[in-house]
Amino acid sequence: MRISGTYALPVAPERAYQVLQDPAALARAIPGCEGLEKIGPDEYRMKMKVLLAALSGQFEGKVRITDQAAPSSFRLIVEGTGRIGFLKGEGLLKLSPDNSGAAASTLVSYEGEAQVGGTMAAVGQRLIDGTAKMMIMKFFDKLASLSTQA
Repeated sequence: MRISGTYALPVAPERAYQVLQDPAALARAIPGCEGLEKIGPDEYRMKMKVLLAALSGQFEGKVRITDQAAPSSFRLIVEGTGRIGFLKGEGLLKLSPDNSGAAASTLVSYEGEAQVGGTMAAVGQRLIDGTAKMMIMKFFDKLASLSTQA
């Protein structure tokens, strides 16, 4: 499944990039994430709980940050497995100044691919698409609130 979209964060690009690279902020912003543990340079072990329709389960996996070009772009790679299936995703995030308002803000554009398999895939593509979009919006909404904190 392809994912793409944009989101305006209420901070300057440098601050937005900094928050998007912060494992503590990512752990708090990723829906269902129960923690990120550093296992290498820009690589983290992740534990999360996924809820999809009547299915729910624990997932363990990795989050990697690659292709970094501060403060304008980076690639985020997520993969995990659990009792109810697997998920893999990769996306390129591009940050640019959003000059549409008076205050400093950053337009984050993202595009990538996501795959789900196992029992999760059986619930239907439309439900998975809707859940993915909702999780992305929750992620950015939480990130927006975290980015304005000191």
